[in-house]
Amino acid sequence: MISAARPDWIFPFTGLQPARFRCLMIKIGGLSVSMSRRQFLSRSAGAGLAVAVVGSVDALFTAAPALGVSGPEIGYGPLVPDPAGMLDLPVGFRYTVLSREGTVRPDGGIVPSRFDGMGAFAGEARGTRLVRNHECSPTAKITVVAPPERTYDPAAGGGTSTLAVDAANRAVAEHVSLGGTAINCSGGRTPWHTWLTCEETEDKAGTRGYTKDHGFVFEVDPYDSARNTDPTPLTAMGRFQHEAVAVDPDTGIVYETEDAFVAPLGSFYRFLPNRPLGGHGSLRAGGVLQALHVPDLSDLSVVTEAGTSFSGVEWLDVPDPLATTESVRAQDYRKPITGGYKIEGAWWGEKDNCAYFVSSFARRELGSARDHDGQVWRYDPRANTLRLETIFTRPTPAPENPEFDSPDNICMSPYGGLMMCEDGIGDQHILGTTADGEVFVFARNRVNVGTDEDPEYGELAGATFSADGRTMFFNVYNPGITYAVTGPWNRRQG
Repeated sequence: MISAARPDWIFPFTGLQPARFRCLMIKIGGLSVSMSRRQFLSRSAGAGLAVAVVGSVDALFTAAPALGVSGPEIGYGPLVPDPAGMLDLPVGFRYTVLSREGTVRPDGGIVPSRFDGMGAFAGEARGTRLVRNHECSPTAKITVVAPPERTYDPAAGGGTSTLAVDAANRAVAEHVSLGGTAINCSGGRTPWHTWLTCEETEDKAGTRGYTKDHGFVFEVDPYDSARNTDPTPLTAMGRFQHEAVAVDPDTGIVYETEDAFVAPLGSFYRFLPNRPLGGHGSLRAGGVLQALHVPDLSDLSVVTEAGTSFSGVEWLDVPDPLATTESVRAQDYRKPITGGYKIEGAWWGEKDNCAYFVSSFARRELGSARDHDGQVWRYDPRANTLRLETIFTRPTPAPENPEFDSPDNICMSPYGGLMMCEDGIGDQHILGTTADGEVFVFARNRVNVGTDEDPEYGELAGATFSADGRTMFFNVYNPGITYAVTGPWNRRQG
């Protein structure tokens, strides 16, 4: 276990596993059929169909402060096969493995499974602190085990790990910083340099053996483990299938995504804290949770043209944030809230002061009005507008049209553009956007958890950059691996 002082220089299918629905029951011709997410997407999208990204990404490319020079005009070039068979990267880039599930930590504990969302924070001596989620249920291969004083519900298996990484990208320490939570999917950084980890479940006490209700957001301090000895849920932020959050550093408003995969559709929320920007622990003071209402838009999936913008956005108070009898998304609002299928990754654009969020995919068979293979939306709180920035479509299959689908975790590159982690079918990539709105492949996971005849690759998740922009960190979900990647980030041509 490590403890470091904060530097003063730092600025209703309750039986399913949420988000990934590893096993989904659907009806075909009157018969109940069980299939995995991967099988369902393969059959519904059509084997071999290519996916491209279309739309203007001017805002995406300028949403993060540039470090010296803008990022790639045509990507970083083709991927080079990794001789070790782990991670393919462009020429000039290299990776370091920081952590792997099942290994023994420096404190003697075992690294838990299911690596997901992650936040990076400036560390000591130009190093980095990483807070990583473990999306574990009680049946996970290796659950999170934390000291009692940092455990919310002893019956739950999820939580977070904190890693200390030095300036040479060597992991020098690792410990469990939160335990006893459930299905910790993604989350987000706060302006006061803490990590908000999100439970992606609506399970109450008594379900799966839980002793407490779940579906909350928790705050984790990456610097001082003593501050994590009171794992208190931020109940005013709502109890629902949380995915990610993005915090406005000027107002302290927290934007929250809901990764619901059964009717009714999930929504996009904002939390107005009673103590905005009050620092660590201030979100416990409560506030008001509101749901998105866009006039004449009940389902995000019906929007198919990038650049489509909606004005007059309204925010409706959530009647019962604790969802004591009805899910937050199913409650009685004065106007219909705007929903979307699998609303997942979120990020705050520091330069354009906008909140970005993802609808990972949508299928009519699962309750959406139309099909798509991924959308990236931008909410501008100053103009009060919602705009579809990017949409994944399916053109005619061809070698120049690689198969991309289901963007999940996202982050802005310090060099401009959006980095997106895939969680779909087939190969799993990290994708980037160029200034011209093109999508390029930055990384490909090569670790096969299937068979040679039926390969399967764990999703990539938790993409985030170090404070100095030199290193990109991200995870493989299964088997859990945390990578640090360095290279010529400011190279303008592929």
